[in-house]
Amino acid sequence: MSVQLNWLRTFVTVYRLGSFTKAAHRLGISQPAVTHQIRNLEKEMGRPLFERLPHGTQPTPAADGLLREVQGPVDALGQAVQRSMGNEVAHRPLYIGGPVELSTTRLIPSVSDLVAEGMQFRFRFGLAEELLTDLGAGELDLVLSTIRPRSRGISATPLVDEEFVLLASAELAARIPRDRLAAEGPAALADIPLISYAESLPIIRRYWRTVFDTVPVVTPAVVVPDLRGALAAVRSSAGISILPTYLCAEEMASGDVVPLLQPEVPPINTFYLAVRQGELSHPQLALLHGHLLMKGQLWT
Repeated sequence: MSVQLNWLRTFVTVYRLGSFTKAAHRLGISQPAVTHQIRNLEKEMGRPLFERLPHGTQPTPAADGLLREVQGPVDALGQAVQRSMGNEVAHRPLYIGGPVELSTTRLIPSVSDLVAEGMQFRFRFGLAEELLTDLGAGELDLVLSTIRPRSRGISATPLVDEEFVLLASAELAARIPRDRLAAEGPAALADIPLISYAESLPIIRRYWRTVFDTVPVVTPAVVVPDLRGALAAVRSSAGISILPTYLCAEEMASGDVVPLLQPEVPPINTFYLAVRQGELSHPQLALLHGHLLMKGQLWT
């Protein structure tokens, strides 16, 4: 038995609507047919995709992974069929929220091809908690969130993991004893200025706990509430900082900035695509959601 395209379309619909019954209604087929297709897909996958609940379904981690792989192609095929039939969907701007750094370096460039096809976007930057509140209130259609939403009525799909790295400029790195840093930890950095995203050292604190099993007790020399500004300060040898690898990949490749440590388990943070439950039934938002799941695999 081989996987059939209609099984994948049914899977995506069940995932979005959270119900076999609702998926059957949306697809115009019987509920037993939906159940049969999902069971066939689960058999081919060799693992369950949904947990059956009294009032719907809950996707398993295997379903999350499969959705990232197939949702974009399934939606793209559906859009192609609609266009071939002359059924263009009326467009309105989609309102998207996210952190300014990832949005400007990865998110916005990723939707340029959708803009070329006629889609419209409005972006809003801010902290995850504020953006998720706006999402729940209907002011945003999709949020690229740095935290997993816990509010009722909002569903989230893991998108990509960001990895953090301890960085210095090549000039400053030459003055830092790497062997001592690996052996003694933060004590080897006592005389090196620290550059932080905020006074509370949120990213640095997480790195210190994960890698050094301690908490930072220093006052930052420079506070820049924008990771791109922190990177600029590192490049100019103002000090060292902890930054996500997606933001400084080019600078590391060119040698402008240098990782000071390569821990076996580097700290990571997961980004989520958050939408209101049931909203992925709208074709434009579904197309964007699937498109970002595909593009997100190339962001790190």
